[in-house]
Amino acid sequence: MPTTGNTTSADADAGTGTGAGQSWTALRHLRHLLELLDQGAPAEQFAPPAAPARGLHLDGPDAAVVAEATRVALRIRRTLGQHRRREAELAALFDTAGDLARLRDLDAVLKAIVRRAKLLLGTDVTYLSLNDDEAGDTYMRVTDGSVSAAFQQVRLGMGEGLGGLVASTARPYSTGDYRDDQRFRHTTTIDGAVAEEGLRAILGVPLRLGTRVIGVLYAADRTARAFTPDEVALLSSLADHAAIAIDSARLLEETRSALVDLNEASRTIEAHSEAMRRAEDAHDRLTDLVLRGADITDVATAIGTVLQGGTLIHDADGTELARSGTDSGQPSARAVAASRTGGRAVSADGTWVCAVLAGPELLGSIALTGRPDLGDADRRLFERAGVVTALLLLQRRSVAETEDRVRGELLGDLLTGAADPASLPARARRVGVNLDHPHAVFVLHSATAPRQRLLSAAARVAHARKGLAGLHHDDVVLVLPLGRLEPGVGVGAGAAGLADELGQALGCPVTAGAAGPVTGPGRFPDVHAEAVRCRTALRALGREGSGADLGDLGFLGVLLGDQADLGGYVRRTLGPVLDYDARRGTELVHTLRTYFDEGTSRSSAAEALHVHVNTVVQRLDRIGRLLGHDWHRPERALELQLALRVHRVQRADGSAAPPPA
Repeated sequence: MPTTGNTTSADADAGTGTGAGQSWTALRHLRHLLELLDQGAPAEQFAPPAAPARGLHLDGPDAAVVAEATRVALRIRRTLGQHRRREAELAALFDTAGDLARLRDLDAVLKAIVRRAKLLLGTDVTYLSLNDDEAGDTYMRVTDGSVSAAFQQVRLGMGEGLGGLVASTARPYSTGDYRDDQRFRHTTTIDGAVAEEGLRAILGVPLRLGTRVIGVLYAADRTARAFTPDEVALLSSLADHAAIAIDSARLLEETRSALVDLNEASRTIEAHSEAMRRAEDAHDRLTDLVLRGADITDVATAIGTVLQGGTLIHDADGTELARSGTDSGQPSARAVAASRTGGRAVSADGTWVCAVLAGPELLGSIALTGRPDLGDADRRLFERAGVVTALLLLQRRSVAETEDRVRGELLGDLLTGAADPASLPARARRVGVNLDHPHAVFVLHSATAPRQRLLSAAARVAHARKGLAGLHHDDVVLVLPLGRLEPGVGVGAGAAGLADELGQALGCPVTAGAAGPVTGPGRFPDVHAEAVRCRTALRALGREGSGADLGDLGFLGVLLGDQADLGGYVRRTLGPVLDYDARRGTELVHTLRTYFDEGTSRSSAAEALHVHVNTVVQRLDRIGRLLGHDWHRPERALELQLALRVHRVQRADGSAAPPPA
């Protein structure tokens, strides 16, 4: 039976003899080596078995066998150690690959990579940098074990330092002591960061995707040492896994971002579709209003309801056409011009303005109030409302032009007298004008406003007051019923008010010569001719921008009139003085006539009247209070003298008396 390990050498010698004992001792040593291998004992325990063998004076062959067996055992131990270490590394790599495969967040992937590298290599610090293709350098992304803020934020240019060299060459590099290694391009920034972290030994391997380097993985110690090929291979294997994991995480992140963008695009498309549907519904609603004959106010109300704001619609001249849910106001001329130029609605001081266009022609504008935060969809809807409003304004203009043409033809026939007078009243009634009522004729002129603008303004007045407006012999003529003037206002005062109204509407002076009243179609040509003469007289007298009839022009009006109403002229000029004499029995008229006959000399007048000069002064003061303080001005004095002369030759019934013999 085999002996046990506890059998003594004496027993062996006793049982087998000296030769046999030496062989038995050699076998015991061989068995001991196998046990050490099985136990995974450290290398220093393999050396002692040879000493006893030498001490027992084994012969040469046995001693050589024992020594060789010891060397083989040590080699086997190293091989087994390498296999165990390789198995551990492979297991760690597989575990790392599994961990990385389960990660979905790029930051988590990067942190897992450097943490596993630190565990596998057992170094003081591990870190990872990624290449910045736009900047052309590589920057620190994640660290594990680092304590320096400067080191954690360092950037390396391609070819600078150990990391820059790895990133630019796509090859692993290591150094036992970085600060003394002259193989690398040292920079102040990099050397300062490395020194602040206290690193000495550094190993860097590239993170590669095919032939492209995306970064560098590092392992570093704070003591100088050399990195073994196994450590380089291990870190390189980890870097290969890490590069794939990084790319997968990046692709996954891009996929997520694409999905987010896709969802956002889907929501945008849905919102756009809803906005388009809402815009189409609003457009159909507004178009239906126009087709059903709704007026501009109905359209303004509909726009305000759809867009939840107040609406103002103006024509091209800035005249308000309709209003809904807001106060009156003028649109910003700058905003209208900007909208007209750009073809889009624009915002001005919280109010949205859209030019209403027919091609390049400006028809008017729409203003939307109460919606300063108008979104793109509502803005497009507002712009569509401008298109519908343009359609309505064009339709209104077409109707108005047809109606104005009919009214213009009627006005022309009235003023020329060429048509059958019997047919004119019926034609007038068809356009809402009753010629049986008294009318006044106004001839208009503006030195600055275009004639078409003046005609448009006059037409608006005619429509509002049931009159007629049009061009006649290049003059803008307006015929209005007296009942449509202010109550108690005569033709002359009505002309003055009309000149003011049109001047404010156009922003420039308008002159209005008036005549009338006239009833029935027969006398319109004569009254029109008188209004023309009045307009001409106003301009000749420098009274541009005013309105009057011939009666307001004094004796000049009498001279220009077809019928010399001398009695009326005297009454308009001297009426207050005549009435005073009639009531009081005074002689103010005689005193005034004598005053003028004596060359406006008070003393000469007193002698001619046989009164004291103070009496003349008192009478003249009374006349001034009756006629106005400007009665002695040259123009007014001339009118008074003419009236006094006419009065002197008149009979008591108002007819002219024959001159004295």
